Amino acid sequence: MNPDVQKYNNKQEPEEKFICDELAKLINKGLPEADNKIWHAHPVWFLDGNPIVGYSKQKAGIRLMFWSGMDFEEEKLKPGTGKFKDASIFYTEASQINTSDLNRWLEKSQNIQWDYKNIVKRKGVLEKLK
Repeated sequence: MNPDVQKYNNKQEPEEKFICDELAKLINKGLPEADNKIWHAHPVWFLDGNPIVGYSKQKAGIRLMFWSGMDFEEEKLKPGTGKFKDASIFYTEASQINTSDLNRWLEKSQNIQWDYKNIVKRKGVLEKLK
């Protein structure tokens, strides 16, 4: 695991740390070719420089977010504000993480991508990559 991601996880309360560690382990396994780092203060995984998935601590729990998740057509992933194509799920206990769901979402994240890497260059316009 990226040392900065581990530092992020270690700063969380015990149950939240356990959730973060489990998510990082599963994401690293499901996206072995992805780069990961702390980006905008939380762990994010990238494919070819494009953000794919990340998690962050929120009031409602640990938020697992897929940047292109709205197009996954997954009931458990709730769309963001609508401005972008993100969707997420919140966890308050590690036992809520469904490994088969997460693995399916990680697979979809490789095949369904919007180009966030170039969003600034395109003045906020998203284009579909895959």
